[in-house]
Amino acid sequence: MFYSGMREGELLALTLNDFDFEKNIVSINKSYVRFNGKDLIQTPKTPKSKREITLPEQTMQLIKSYAETLRRYNPDNRLFTCTKGYLSREMKRGCLASGVKKIRIHDIRHSHASLLIELGFQPILVSERLGHENIETTLQTYSHLYPNKQKEVAEKLSELL
Repeated sequence: MFYSGMREGELLALTLNDFDFEKNIVSINKSYVRFNGKDLIQTPKTPKSKREITLPEQTMQLIKSYAETLRRYNPDNRLFTCTKGYLSREMKRGCLASGVKKIRIHDIRHSHASLLIELGFQPILVSERLGHENIETTLQTYSHLYPNKQKEVAEKLSELL
């Protein structure tokens, strides 16, 4: 999740068929929800949530290695068969064990966006990668990270003078 910025429901809906290992791309085209005790696969949150995300080679290799450990796995089935509740409990357990402040699973998505902004990527790219319906959502959510760049802007302008 950290290297993709995908939502937890998008992660939990993934199948092996959603990965193109030659191009290092994962296709986000569905979302997992649990409703009244039943697992449901739905269309993504918004039309722009349907997207392709290019992942680091190392992440793709981890996915491939993980899939190879699964017995009797059909590439059309969910790759990660746990629930959002399970992910949340494991995050809490991991935070307690490590002494790190507890964060929500969704905060991993925010961390991804924050990293991209810190690395200097443009808001439109961050917006597309996160599957936001419009760039205003991205700017409203992450605008507080851009004031840190004011000094850098002044220094670059100073170099021009």
